[in-house]
Amino acid sequence: PYGLGDAEDLVLGVDGSRFRWRGSEAHVTLAGRFNVANALAAATAAAELGATPDQVAAGLAAAGPVPGRFERIDEGQPFLAAVDYAHTPDGLQQLLLTARELAGPGRVILAFGAGGDRDASKRPDMGEVAARLADLVIVTNDNPRHEDPAAIISQVQNGMEAPRDVRIEPDRRAAIALAVEAAEPGDVVLVAGKGHEATQTIGDEVLAFDDREVLRQVLQGVTGNGVVP
Repeated sequence: PYGLGDAEDLVLGVDGSRFRWRGSEAHVTLAGRFNVANALAAATAAAELGATPDQVAAGLAAAGPVPGRFERIDEGQPFLAAVDYAHTPDGLQQLLLTARELAGPGRVILAFGAGGDRDASKRPDMGEVAARLADLVIVTNDNPRHEDPAAIISQVQNGMEAPRDVRIEPDRRAAIALAVEAAEPGDVVLVAGKGHEATQTIGDEVLAFDDREVLRQVLQGVTGNGVVP
Protein backbone atom coordinates (compact mmCIF):
# COMPACT_ATOMS: atom_id res chain seq x y z
CA PRO A 1 0.00 0.00 0.00
CA TYR A 2 0.93 3.65 -0.29
CA GLY A 3 3.22 4.78 2.55
CA LEU A 4 1.98 6.71 5.57
CA GLY A 5 5.05 8.92 5.86
CA ASP A 6 3.23 11.98 4.50
CA ALA A 7 0.49 11.73 7.16
CA GLU A 8 1.71 13.81 10.10
CA ASP A 9 0.13 13.63 13.57
CA LEU A 10 -1.94 10.63 12.49
CA VAL A 11 -4.80 9.76 14.85
CA LEU A 12 -6.83 6.63 14.12
CA GLY A 13 -10.37 6.22 15.44
CA VAL A 14 -13.61 4.33 14.96
CA ASP A 15 -15.06 7.22 12.95
CA GLY A 16 -12.07 7.54 10.67
CA SER A 17 -8.62 9.08 10.83
CA ARG A 18 -7.22 12.58 11.19
CA PHE A 19 -3.81 13.78 10.08
CA ARG A 20 -1.91 16.72 8.65
CA TRP A 21 -0.96 16.61 5.00
CA ARG A 22 1.31 19.30 3.57
CA GLY A 23 0.20 21.69 6.30
CA SER A 24 -3.56 21.10 6.02
CA GLU A 25 -5.78 19.21 8.47
CA ALA A 26 -7.31 16.16 6.79
CA HIS A 27 -10.03 13.75 7.85
CA VAL A 28 -10.79 10.38 6.27
CA THR A 29 -14.16 8.92 7.28
CA LEU A 30 -13.12 5.28 6.81
CA ALA A 31 -11.29 3.57 9.68
CA GLY A 32 -7.91 1.91 9.30
CA ARG A 33 -4.37 2.65 8.21
CA PHE A 34 -4.96 1.15 4.76
CA ASN A 35 -7.69 3.73 4.11
CA VAL A 36 -5.28 6.49 5.10
CA ALA A 37 -2.79 5.03 2.63
CA ASN A 38 -5.45 5.04 -0.09
CA ALA A 39 -6.34 8.63 0.77
CA LEU A 40 -2.70 9.71 0.54
CA ALA A 41 -2.39 8.13 -2.88
CA ALA A 42 -5.48 10.04 -4.03
CA ALA A 43 -4.21 13.24 -2.41
CA THR A 44 -0.87 12.98 -4.21
CA ALA A 45 -2.60 12.39 -7.53
CA ALA A 46 -4.90 15.38 -6.96
CA ALA A 47 -1.94 17.60 -6.07
CA GLU A 48 -0.16 16.61 -9.26
CA LEU A 49 -3.26 17.77 -11.14
CA GLY A 50 -3.04 21.17 -9.46
CA ALA A 51 -5.20 20.88 -6.34
CA THR A 52 -4.00 22.76 -3.26
CA PRO A 53 -3.57 20.97 0.09
CA ASP A 54 -6.68 22.70 1.45
CA GLN A 55 -8.70 21.60 -1.58
CA VAL A 56 -7.46 18.04 -1.16
CA ALA A 57 -8.35 18.03 2.54
CA ALA A 58 -11.82 19.36 1.78
CA GLY A 59 -12.30 16.68 -0.86
CA LEU A 60 -11.27 13.89 1.51
CA ALA A 61 -13.62 15.14 4.23
CA ALA A 62 -16.51 15.44 1.77
CA ALA A 63 -16.10 11.90 0.47
CA GLY A 64 -18.13 10.51 3.35
CA PRO A 65 -18.36 6.91 4.52
CA VAL A 66 -18.97 4.09 2.04
CA PRO A 67 -22.02 1.89 2.75
CA GLY A 68 -20.96 -1.55 3.91
CA ARG A 69 -17.33 -0.59 4.46
CA PHE A 70 -16.58 -0.74 8.18
CA GLU A 71 -20.12 0.55 8.66
CA ARG A 72 -20.75 0.95 12.36
CA ILE A 73 -24.05 -0.17 13.85
CA ASP A 74 -24.64 1.62 17.14
CA GLU A 75 -27.61 0.77 19.33
CA GLY A 76 -25.99 1.90 22.56
CA GLN A 77 -24.11 -1.34 23.16
CA PRO A 78 -20.83 -1.18 25.14
CA PHE A 79 -18.74 -2.52 22.26
CA LEU A 80 -18.05 -1.61 18.65
CA ALA A 81 -20.08 -3.48 16.02
CA ALA A 82 -19.54 -3.07 12.28
CA VAL A 83 -20.36 -4.61 8.92
CA ASP A 84 -17.79 -4.84 6.14
CA TYR A 85 -17.71 -6.12 2.56
CA ALA A 86 -14.32 -7.83 3.00
CA HIS A 87 -14.55 -11.03 0.97
CA THR A 88 -10.94 -11.73 -0.01
CA PRO A 89 -7.98 -12.79 2.15
CA ASP A 90 -6.30 -9.39 1.81
CA GLY A 91 -9.51 -7.48 2.48
CA LEU A 92 -10.24 -9.61 5.54
CA GLN A 93 -6.71 -9.13 6.84
CA GLN A 94 -6.89 -5.34 6.50
CA LEU A 95 -10.26 -5.34 8.25
CA LEU A 96 -9.03 -7.47 11.15
CA LEU A 97 -5.82 -5.47 11.56
CA THR A 98 -7.93 -2.33 11.83
CA ALA A 99 -10.23 -4.00 14.35
CA ARG A 100 -7.30 -5.20 16.46
CA GLU A 101 -5.94 -1.66 16.60
CA LEU A 102 -9.32 -0.28 17.65
CA ALA A 103 -10.01 -3.05 20.17
CA GLY A 104 -6.89 -2.39 22.24
CA PRO A 105 -7.09 -4.90 25.11
CA GLY A 106 -10.53 -6.04 23.94
CA ARG A 107 -11.28 -9.02 21.73
CA VAL A 108 -12.05 -9.16 18.03
CA ILE A 109 -15.09 -11.31 17.24
CA LEU A 110 -15.71 -12.18 13.60
CA ALA A 111 -18.71 -13.73 11.85
CA PHE A 112 -18.04 -14.46 8.18
CA GLY A 113 -18.31 -16.96 5.36
CA ALA A 114 -17.23 -17.40 1.75
CA GLY A 115 -19.40 -17.09 -1.35
CA GLY A 116 -20.30 -20.02 -3.56
CA ASP A 117 -19.77 -20.27 -7.33
CA ARG A 118 -16.71 -18.05 -6.92
CA ASP A 119 -12.97 -18.60 -6.49
CA ALA A 120 -12.76 -21.55 -4.12
CA SER A 121 -8.98 -21.33 -3.74
CA LYS A 122 -9.25 -18.28 -1.49
CA ARG A 123 -11.40 -20.01 1.13
CA PRO A 124 -8.61 -21.69 3.14
CA ASP A 125 -6.63 -18.44 2.98
CA MET A 126 -9.56 -16.54 4.44
CA GLY A 127 -9.83 -19.15 7.18
CA GLU A 128 -6.13 -18.78 7.97
CA VAL A 129 -6.42 -15.00 8.23
CA ALA A 130 -9.53 -15.19 10.40
CA ALA A 131 -8.07 -17.72 12.83
CA ARG A 132 -4.81 -15.80 13.11
CA LEU A 133 -6.21 -12.33 13.70
CA ALA A 134 -9.59 -12.79 15.42
CA ASP A 135 -10.08 -14.03 18.97
CA LEU A 136 -13.41 -15.69 18.20
CA VAL A 137 -14.43 -16.79 14.71
CA ILE A 138 -17.94 -17.86 13.77
CA VAL A 139 -17.98 -19.40 10.30
CA THR A 140 -21.34 -19.15 8.57
CA ASN A 141 -22.99 -19.02 5.15
CA ASP A 142 -22.36 -16.07 2.85
CA ASN A 143 -24.04 -16.50 -0.53
CA PRO A 144 -23.60 -20.26 -1.14
CA ARG A 145 -25.47 -19.98 -4.43
CA HIS A 146 -25.46 -23.45 -6.03
CA GLU A 147 -22.67 -24.95 -3.95
CA ASP A 148 -23.06 -27.11 -0.85
CA PRO A 149 -22.88 -24.69 2.11
CA ALA A 150 -21.28 -27.34 4.33
CA ALA A 151 -18.52 -27.92 1.77
CA ILE A 152 -17.74 -24.20 1.60
CA ILE A 153 -17.51 -23.97 5.38
CA SER A 154 -15.25 -27.03 5.46
CA GLN A 155 -12.91 -25.44 2.91
CA VAL A 156 -12.70 -22.30 5.05
CA GLN A 157 -11.89 -24.45 8.08
CA ASN A 158 -9.10 -26.20 6.18
CA GLY A 159 -7.01 -23.05 6.43
CA MET A 160 -7.37 -22.70 10.18
CA GLU A 161 -4.11 -24.21 11.36
CA ALA A 162 -4.12 -22.70 14.84
CA PRO A 163 -7.59 -21.38 15.61
CA ARG A 164 -8.06 -19.49 18.85
CA ASP A 165 -11.78 -20.17 19.14
CA VAL A 166 -13.85 -21.26 16.14
CA ARG A 167 -17.54 -22.04 16.01
CA ILE A 168 -19.69 -23.18 13.10
CA GLU A 169 -23.19 -21.77 12.63
CA PRO A 170 -24.53 -22.11 9.06
CA ASP A 171 -27.53 -19.86 9.74
CA ARG A 172 -26.18 -16.35 9.17
CA ARG A 173 -28.71 -14.62 11.42
CA ALA A 174 -27.92 -17.05 14.25
CA ALA A 175 -24.18 -16.55 13.66
CA ILE A 176 -24.56 -12.78 14.01
CA ALA A 177 -26.52 -13.32 17.21
CA LEU A 178 -23.77 -15.60 18.55
CA ALA A 179 -21.16 -12.93 17.86
CA VAL A 180 -23.16 -10.29 19.70
CA GLU A 181 -23.95 -12.59 22.62
CA ALA A 182 -20.25 -13.35 23.05
CA ALA A 183 -19.21 -9.69 23.09
CA GLU A 184 -18.10 -7.92 26.24
CA PRO A 185 -17.47 -4.20 26.85
CA GLY A 186 -14.54 -3.00 24.77
CA ASP A 187 -14.70 -5.79 22.20
CA VAL A 188 -15.10 -5.34 18.44
CA VAL A 189 -17.76 -7.40 16.62
CA LEU A 190 -17.40 -7.71 12.85
CA VAL A 191 -19.80 -9.20 10.33
CA ALA A 192 -17.86 -9.61 7.10
CA GLY A 193 -18.39 -10.66 3.51
CA LYS A 194 -21.62 -9.05 2.31
CA GLY A 195 -21.36 -5.42 3.34
CA HIS A 196 -24.02 -3.32 1.62
CA GLU A 197 -25.79 -6.30 0.01
CA ALA A 198 -29.48 -6.59 0.83
CA THR A 199 -29.99 -10.19 -0.29
CA GLN A 200 -28.63 -13.69 0.28
CA THR A 201 -28.54 -16.23 -2.54
CA ILE A 202 -29.08 -19.87 -1.58
CA GLY A 203 -29.56 -22.18 -4.55
CA ASP A 204 -32.06 -20.51 -6.87
CA GLU A 205 -33.57 -18.45 -4.05
CA VAL A 206 -32.69 -14.81 -3.53
CA LEU A 207 -33.73 -13.95 0.00
CA ALA A 208 -33.99 -10.58 1.68
CA PHE A 209 -31.01 -10.36 4.03
CA ASP A 210 -29.05 -7.27 5.01
CA ASP A 211 -26.22 -7.80 7.51
CA ARG A 212 -26.63 -4.24 8.74
CA GLU A 213 -30.32 -4.62 9.54
CA VAL A 214 -29.90 -8.05 11.10
CA LEU A 215 -27.03 -6.82 13.27
CA ARG A 216 -29.10 -3.80 14.27
CA GLN A 217 -32.05 -6.01 15.24
CA VAL A 218 -29.84 -8.29 17.32
CA LEU A 219 -28.22 -5.34 19.07
CA GLN A 220 -31.61 -3.82 19.81
CA GLY A 221 -32.59 -7.04 21.53
CA VAL A 222 -29.44 -6.91 23.67
CA THR A 223 -29.78 -3.24 24.63
CA GLY A 224 -33.54 -3.30 25.16
CA ASN A 225 -34.25 -0.96 22.24
CA GLY A 226 -36.25 -3.55 20.37
CA VAL A 227 -37.11 -7.20 20.00
CA VAL A 228 -35.04 -9.73 18.12
CA PRO A 229 -37.33 -11.40 15.56
